Amino acid sequence: MSQSLNFLTSSSPNFTISKQSYSKNYVPAFKPQFPIEFVRKSVVVSCSDLYSSSSSPVLVSSNGGAAVPEYKWPTPAAAASADSSSIEVDAVTEAELKENGFRSTRRTKLVCTIGPTTCGPEQLGALAVGGMNVARINMCHGTREWHRSVIERVRRLNEEKGYAVAIMMDTEGSEIHMGDLGGAASAKAEDGEIWTFTVRALDSPLPDRTINVNYDGFAEDVKVGDELLVDGGMVRFEVIEKIGPDVNCRCTDPGLLLPRANLTFWRDGSLVRERSMLPTISSKDWLDIDFGIAEGVDFIAISFVKSAEVINHLKSYIQARSRDSDVAVIAKIESIESLKNLEEIIQASDGIMVARGDLGAQIPLEQVPSAQQKIVQLCRQLNKPVIVASQLLESMIEYPTPTRAEVADVSEAVRQRADALMLSGESAMGQFPEKALAVLRSVSLRIEKWWREEKRHEAMELPDIASSFSDSISEEICNSAAKMANNLEVDALFVYTTAGHMASLLSRCRPDCPIFAFTTTTSVRRRLNLQWGLIPFRLGFSDDMESNLNKTFSLLKARGMIKSGDLVIAVSDMLQSIQVMNVP
Repeated sequence: MSQSLNFLTSSSPNFTISKQSYSKNYVPAFKPQFPIEFVRKSVVVSCSDLYSSSSSPVLVSSNGGAAVPEYKWPTPAAAASADSSSIEVDAVTEAELKENGFRSTRRTKLVCTIGPTTCGPEQLGALAVGGMNVARINMCHGTREWHRSVIERVRRLNEEKGYAVAIMMDTEGSEIHMGDLGGAASAKAEDGEIWTFTVRALDSPLPDRTINVNYDGFAEDVKVGDELLVDGGMVRFEVIEKIGPDVNCRCTDPGLLLPRANLTFWRDGSLVRERSMLPTISSKDWLDIDFGIAEGVDFIAISFVKSAEVINHLKSYIQARSRDSDVAVIAKIESIESLKNLEEIIQASDGIMVARGDLGAQIPLEQVPSAQQKIVQLCRQLNKPVIVASQLLESMIEYPTPTRAEVADVSEAVRQRADALMLSGESAMGQFPEKALAVLRSVSLRIEKWWREEKRHEAMELPDIASSFSDSISEEICNSAAKMANNLEVDALFVYTTAGHMASLLSRCRPDCPIFAFTTTTSVRRRLNLQWGLIPFRLGFSDDMESNLNKTFSLLKARGMIKSGDLVIAVSDMLQSIQVMNVP
């Protein structure tokens, strides 16, 4: 049984495609693996996986012939989960589309770490207006009550303003780190100063220049002459003396010490690995994970992942604790073990974070850029969102403008087509969080525009990743739709999705135009807000694709977000078709 792509047009007998440059017969530059039937129709591309009960349709045999999809329609309750007479989209996206059009929308997503500087309702609102797509809470700092209040404020912001800001909870991990500095926000280590790192449990306030360490074997493992790196090398010490549980160190590279910063130590130019037996997920992490599940966070990021086994174990735990949970697991790549098992970790995870600060403390600094590029490319090939994190705009913790080198670093991450960029200390404790976010936003927009103007369609070959025949159909449809969107210069791609699978496949292709992802559930809408190029909407569905499109056009036109004549592509796996049409 042959599969075909039908290009459908308006039913009006007087229909014409509004793009004059396409008056001649169109010859596709791509070669799908199944025949295409061209029918005179209007052009908008939309994809839909809403007709299957999972991320891919169930296949059944047809009279002994090739398998064909059998679609399971959404139940009335599922269809009613979103108000059929309304559409949810945030005010910032709506204003951008109205003022500047489709091409102005930012494709690279922005993650902000929330801390004392940005935890208030007004500050969170300002970050959302500035383009924050994901709010990150770091369980290394603060109490669970504090984190709960941040989650509640973000949820309230979404409900009142129509945002889809997702929440990512980042676990502490079981690696060696400092204590909380006795409640101080930071401490300055000057060149030549002697500091004591101790494993003592002191009831009284710590003496001056004394820091607690969470690893009981610290004093046993280090040796005199070792180099101690704080927070990936932001401050450096040399071990000069060991006295029982205390390790005295001389500061060799001065800098700012932050509470609960990670510690690594090097000997003879190599990373010391004595603590390799520490578990990836500590007992505290498991309690924090329970907290995250109960609070309904969208993502849980796991620190110092060494293998896929850890991710699979956590996913099984989440499923057992909450069978209806939509929590996605993000693996942080920040160790030598992570790089050795990179592909299996990416395959097992729902997304990846390139934690360059800690990674740079475990591999030579000059290897970090190539490692970042490899991770970003592999994630895209395997269709997993990837976040580039750590020290993007480190100087903006103290200064209102970034260094030119930092801007170049951000530009490179955008040029590599990473899904998201992340602010850490810049937004958590920095003096200029909104300005730092504005820099990420403006640089992303400019580099994306330059990329499109130069028509730099990358030569990256995307391998087949489908595990079934039905997934292969979805993959081919999305690949073809994205190529068509570029060749026809359409205004937008539409995708109707329940689980987000086909929206993710379209994002993987990195088309020039934005991707409007329509879903019935708020949790899927928030999760899609991490992925490159997706503009997530919440919209009620019916089992009639034409009805869905007409309703979408009507609602978006009423809000001034699209207009008659706009060229759109819609992809439907129900009909296994790509529909190209002008907005009526």
